[in-house]
Amino acid sequence: MASVDLNPTAVENYANPKTCFFHVIFKAASLAFYILSALFVSNFVIIFVVTVLLAALDFWVVKNVSGRILVGLRWWNEINDLGESVWKFESLDQESLARMNKKDSWLFWWTLYLTAALWIVLAIFSLIRLQADYLLVIGVCLTLSIANIIGFTKCRKDAKQKIQQFASQTIASQFSSTIQSAFSVV
Repeated sequence: MASVDLNPTAVENYANPKTCFFHVIFKAASLAFYILSALFVSNFVIIFVVTVLLAALDFWVVKNVSGRILVGLRWWNEINDLGESVWKFESLDQESLARMNKKDSWLFWWTLYLTAALWIVLAIFSLIRLQADYLLVIGVCLTLSIANIIGFTKCRKDAKQKIQQFASQTIASQFSSTIQSAFSVV
């Protein structure tokens, strides 16, 4: 008879609250500064520099810190000897990826996509208001957001592919050793 756990499991907390905080704060800061600067700052250069600086800090934190800690992924792009752009991916091993905190992962992916969506909405508003100069700011911020989305999405697909290859190889070697031991007994 199967036992039934009558005690509900505790709600899973964030495993890395500080990393989650910094993952979100730079996104929120760049978006908030851009939106609020229209009310308080009349100098476009200041708006451009501060917003892009905050978006660049967000890009760096996501790419080099929170991506590694929250989802166990890392990506970068290199130029090889032939002058071609080559994407490089790193991920934790299969066991470590399986142990990643679900809330951390959820926060990482949702904020990554939501930030890009908000920049697109702001771009539409700038188009409606015929503010081409502000489209430049949004374009830079959106490009940084999309670069992280593309990098981490490719990295996640690469990690899944490696896990599948590992599983296939493990099953094949296990099957092979089982067959060999069966024939060695006979």
